[in-house]
Amino acid sequence: MKRNKYLIFIFFLSFIFTQCVSDQNTIGVLLNEKNAYDGYTLFTVHTKTYLINNKGEVVHQWKSKYSSGKSVYLLENGNLLRAAQISSQGKFIMPSVGGRVELFGWDGKLIWTYDYSTPIATQHHDIYPMPNGNVLILAFTIMDRAEATQMGRKLLTPPFMQLYNEQIIEVKPINKNEGEIVWEWNIKDHLIQDYDKTKDNYGIISENPQRLDINFIGTSSGGANWIHLNSIQYNAGLDQIIFSSKYLSEIYIIDHSTTTAEAASGSGGRYKRGGDLLYRWGNPMAYGQGTIDDQKLFGPHYPHWIGAGLKYAGKIIIFNNGANRPQKYSEIDIITPPTGAPGEYVYNTNTAYEPVNPEYIYTAPVKTDFYSAFQSSAQRLPNGNILVCEGANGRFFEIDSNENIVWEYINPIGASEILKQGDGTKRKGNIVFRAKKYATDYKAFKDKDLTPGPVIEKLQQ
Repeated sequence: MKRNKYLIFIFFLSFIFTQCVSDQNTIGVLLNEKNAYDGYTLFTVHTKTYLINNKGEVVHQWKSKYSSGKSVYLLENGNLLRAAQISSQGKFIMPSVGGRVELFGWDGKLIWTYDYSTPIATQHHDIYPMPNGNVLILAFTIMDRAEATQMGRKLLTPPFMQLYNEQIIEVKPINKNEGEIVWEWNIKDHLIQDYDKTKDNYGIISENPQRLDINFIGTSSGGANWIHLNSIQYNAGLDQIIFSSKYLSEIYIIDHSTTTAEAASGSGGRYKRGGDLLYRWGNPMAYGQGTIDDQKLFGPHYPHWIGAGLKYAGKIIIFNNGANRPQKYSEIDIITPPTGAPGEYVYNTNTAYEPVNPEYIYTAPVKTDFYSAFQSSAQRLPNGNILVCEGANGRFFEIDSNENIVWEYINPIGASEILKQGDGTKRKGNIVFRAKKYATDYKAFKDKDLTPGPVIEKLQQ
């Protein structure tokens, strides 16, 4: 009899423990403290874009016919700008190829599309909505074997024996599915090489940090996709564009005030440097001014200027992925580039661009607990918190000024299905390129219905 009571008691404890574990979320909202910033988080997965509140409830969503081309933006007028994937990645040796830009109204109706996808060029990774209504598009074009060799490239690898030129274009929307390219910049106009003096761009690399060494391959293994830009952002006050290279482990700033002709040269524009690099940071080896010990960035994503009114306003925040670092961990870096005047970056000859180290670094208490080898983002919020998207794991978390996690969310959408509580999300393909949080009083929300619906994991897809 005593033995039966003992077994019943053990069964009861086991039942209670099982219930507690089953009630613990493994997807959706895991944590929501009162000092989390009150806002709506935007992210896109597959064909859908979601706007959720801090409880994980969907307050609005949009649906496209096409899978995500990675980046998405909610504009002040309530429209949604997103990149869409229409290009076949088979013709390009590169992930995150999109090829199309889409603009949706708040009501979900398609307002405008623009395709930038040909056999030799395509949009990839990112776009950016300009204040004048135009759209910046990150793209690449193909340099064939002859052109790349003439540029001074030392080695081309099979099977295609070609090289990708990274390009940024500015497109003015016209009608419903047309656009006019009103500005253009190409990295192939700003190269340097010390391999063959009979070819173009020959010079001393360490004396020309304003140009990119065409033979520095970083972690690209020497393939066609040797730079792999993954983000473009814009500063209207400075009229500058910032972007990041995953394989070269650097960030770069260029002048947008130039004409297209000036952007192809080393003179002209507001800063008198044409389309040459105004600033670079993260890996001095890339321009002959450092060693592996001086490298600070490892496959970075989403560098951008922190907005006015926020803590560290005007400084640059970067998601430092940590890819190819001996110890695998990610960090959030904030740097202050030295300037003589706004937008005019100080560079001392025969040295690396400063600062020597970031002004602020966030890592997890156990560094390896926070790691995304690819994609991802970090955003400074008005209350001083930082929203982090750990993209490879579909994890968003918000840290306060004491670096305590105050909000945490796991994207419940896997590669082909809605995940269930208890699913091992890291093995379910719930990757998110970027997440951004908007204030509840953001202009886009004026007079809009933001009645919370179900959480995503309870939606019918």
